Amino acid sequence: MSGSRDPGVVLDVDGTEVTVSNPGKVYFPERGETKLDLVRYYQAVAGPLLATLGGRPLLMERHPSGAGGKSWFQKRVPSSTPPWLQTTVVATPNGTTSDALVAADLAHVLWAVNLGCLGFHVWPYLADSPEAADELRVDLDPAPGVAFSQVRETAWATRALLDELGIEGFVKTTGSRGLHVYVRLEPRWDSYQVRAGAVALARELHRRHPDLVTDAWWKEERGPRVFVDFNQNAPHKTVFGAWCVRPRVGGQVSTPLAWGELADVVPDDLTLTTVPALLAERGDPWRDMGARPQSLEPLLEMSRRDLESGLPDAPWPPVYPKQPGEPPRVAPSRAKRPSRS
Repeated sequence: MSGSRDPGVVLDVDGTEVTVSNPGKVYFPERGETKLDLVRYYQAVAGPLLATLGGRPLLMERHPSGAGGKSWFQKRVPSSTPPWLQTTVVATPNGTTSDALVAADLAHVLWAVNLGCLGFHVWPYLADSPEAADELRVDLDPAPGVAFSQVRETAWATRALLDELGIEGFVKTTGSRGLHVYVRLEPRWDSYQVRAGAVALARELHRRHPDLVTDAWWKEERGPRVFVDFNQNAPHKTVFGAWCVRPRVGGQVSTPLAWGELADVVPDDLTLTTVPALLAERGDPWRDMGARPQSLEPLLEMSRRDLESGLPDAPWPPVYPKQPGEPPRVAPSRAKRPSRS
């Protein structure tokens, strides 16, 4: 696998021609996988990939020199695109709009890969119904020094709580240190309501497992625990996509798992080289997720109880306008400082 410039190859992707320029360019230097290897990976997982992110807007994480090189996030597709490319308008919290790529089919994904996209961050709604957030994404984010065993224990605790509420959750690795638990929702709620449900879930997990789990937005309050990042469900937020390859030098994949696989999984072993064989061997553990959309109401009821008991809304990220019921948006250590006379 040489890093020298190779002539391009043209692929017929279900009737759409996609050009892969410089296919021998090394994207993942740990083992030397190339741009074409990444293309072949996405072809191998196309079915489950499109079952989870098909029809959704994508935020592209571009690494034109490969993993470990210069990178940037790109919401807006370039001005020059093929006529078949589908886009949709997305917005930032301050209202700035962009024409974002839609994962309409595999050709759209491979077109982005050719641009050096080594990460797809996915909106929680379908492009043709942006008013309805149909996914709750529970992001289990380990603080520095927290072992993966603690993240795994938090995932099991999350599943137990969701089961108690009659909600079915599905787990995946993030391609890095954490885990994500997804709930496919009935398309009845907006992102504000989904975030409210996520806040309630985080608070209840912390109440039940205070030494393991934290719902503290401010890092100084988290300690060596797993943070349930409820703000990943705020409007306009994206989460790294299932089956997508992380821009790490080892080419790790954010891989859906069966709950029974969680006990023994080593996330760093799940790469663009190993995941296609795993998929062929045991199939897609998320294959039934779309057929069984869940209700958010049990979590919204928990949210209402918290608010009625006097709890304020949880803090929002700094890029968002101040929200009704939100506490002061200042770190506790700064708020406690005495004022200077």
